[in-house]
Amino acid sequence: MKANSKVQLYKNRKIVWLISFSLSLISIVGMLICFKTPSIKAPLNLGLDYTGGTQITLERRCNSDCIEINTSDITNTLTALKNLDNNFTSSTAPNLTRSQIQLLDNSKLISIRLPFLSAGQSESVVNEVKKSFGPIINENTSVQIIGPSLGKQLLRSSLISLVFAFLGIALYINFRYDRRYSFLALFALFHDVLIVCGVFSWLGYFYNVEVDSLFAVALLTIAGYSVNNTVVVFDRIREKSLKDNELSFKYQIDNAVGATLTRTLYTSFTTLLPLICILIWGGSTLYWFSFALFIGVLAGSWSSIALAPSILSITSNK
Repeated sequence: MKANSKVQLYKNRKIVWLISFSLSLISIVGMLICFKTPSIKAPLNLGLDYTGGTQITLERRCNSDCIEINTSDITNTLTALKNLDNNFTSSTAPNLTRSQIQLLDNSKLISIRLPFLSAGQSESVVNEVKKSFGPIINENTSVQIIGPSLGKQLLRSSLISLVFAFLGIALYINFRYDRRYSFLALFALFHDVLIVCGVFSWLGYFYNVEVDSLFAVALLTIAGYSVNNTVVVFDRIREKSLKDNELSFKYQIDNAVGATLTRTLYTSFTTLLPLICILIWGGSTLYWFSFALFIGVLAGSWSSIALAPSILSITSNK
């Protein structure tokens, strides 16, 4: 017996699989290319949080309120040192475009994270910032070296967090439903994380976009969002299987997806709205974090209403 649902997921399952397979393949290729690139040597272009570097903190001398400055102005000033200062003219000089800049306390404090710098290079950076954005309180200026071991520890902690999140999700769904649902939820979650990582691998290869500790936070957030959507769909499938037991399992899934489609689209749209606002007005600090969440929400919505149910539809002979 057939269903009356407008959603024909089982009929179009091969198209769904082709789209997800293509996106996953492109993502894997991007990570392999990054891994083979001498300047990256990793599936993703790791930022200074993971590789270590030099951190310079300066405090501006302000009588009342400091004149507001932009991080892009500081980035442009540092990039210009490549052609102005002898410490940065050699081919082995660090890439100053990798700098991460934060403005704190209403632009009074300037925090600059850079690749490893020598003493002369650090002094050149401090002097250039003083000249362009001073006056600076000299006694409050600090230059610190962040070793790669700290970055490796942070990377290890990020990976462990992801693994335990995956295991916790698997155990919950296995307890709440069964192993089949648990496997498909993890499969959809892996699909979403893979696509986000793939997008950033290509961004890192073509545009030198780096991933930092916020990227790991974004992946954990995406994991929670993706599984929440998938569980809602699976719960409706189980409900339909009890009410519409005269239908075959594949049509029960079509009915369940059709019943949750509007809810999933509305939820995704309302989640994307604040992310779009952060992308436009949130500044450079949160830009790539919100962009990762944006891609993750799109991928998570797709896997929840299309990929996972379409694979589930072929697991029963009913």
